[in-house]
This record gives sequence, structure tokens and C-alpha cells, in this order.
Amino acid sequence: MDFVITVLQRFFALDREKATRLMLKVHHEGSAVAGIYPRDIAETRSRQVAEYAQTHQHPLQCIIEIDR
Repeated sequence: MDFVITVLQRFFALDREKATRLMLKVHHEGSAVAGIYPRDIAETRSRQVAEYAQTHQHPLQCIIEIDR
């Protein structure tokens, strides 16, 4: 849980309180929206999160949903 909070703070610029609330939403509901970004920024952040999680041997996933 602390790892997810750290990721939300580091890559999505959330303060600790907002990051904690979002982490709890993911914990209870399975997913949550970390932010709404242009596609290129979303892809970059998703890639950064995946690399960071892999480096720290954590199975965290960051999924991009395209709004059409």
C-alpha cells in the first residue's frame, strides 16, 4: 500500500492525503483514475510507473483507457 502511495505522489503529483484516498479506492474497488492526460503524457507516465514498479519488484499495473 505504501508503494502505491509513493507512486501516486511521485508520478501523478498527488499529496499524501489524496494519494492515500486513491490507493484505498484501488484496494477496495480494484481500480481508480489517477488523472486525465493527453495520450502522449499518459503513455509516458504509464511507462514510467511500469519501469519503476519492475525495478522495485512490485506487480503494480498502470492502465491507460482511451476516451473516444
